[in-house]
Amino acid sequence: MTDDEAQSVPFAGTSTSRDASDALEEISSSIYDLIGVKGKASNSRPGVSDCSGKDTETHFSIFHTWSFYPASASDLDVAMERLRSELPRNGWTITDYGSDNSKNENTTLTADHDEKKVGVKITQRSKNDPPKLSFDVVSECYKVPSGQRVERF
Repeated sequence: MTDDEAQSVPFAGTSTSRDASDALEEISSSIYDLIGVKGKASNSRPGVSDCSGKDTETHFSIFHTWSFYPASASDLDVAMERLRSELPRNGWTITDYGSDNSKNENTTLTADHDEKKVGVKITQRSKNDPPKLSFDVVSECYKVPSGQRVERF
């Protein structure tokens, strides 16, 4: 990999794994607040992953995978449409929206928040039992402070 290619990896800044994890969990919580229908979120914590082409001891990204289960299956469409309208009002840019071409024809929404250096992919899984929205929230690449190593969890 050339230096130019390594520089093309999106960079979120300098942080410890724990602080970046806490920040991403807050972002997931703010997305949850935009759903606007009653339901329950899965209880999951963020994790640490590698950054492509970067030193795994000093660079990392954070991911948070979670699900939302509406109180009523009929609220699933309402929740997805609400996210589609509210995310842009809250600094997100929707980069893709439509069918994921799976046999279940799930609807997916992909959005980026440039200021917060994160992206989200939301998949509406109407045919699951129970129906749910699946969220994959991921940060851009961080570098740990000088003299520290990435903490994995």
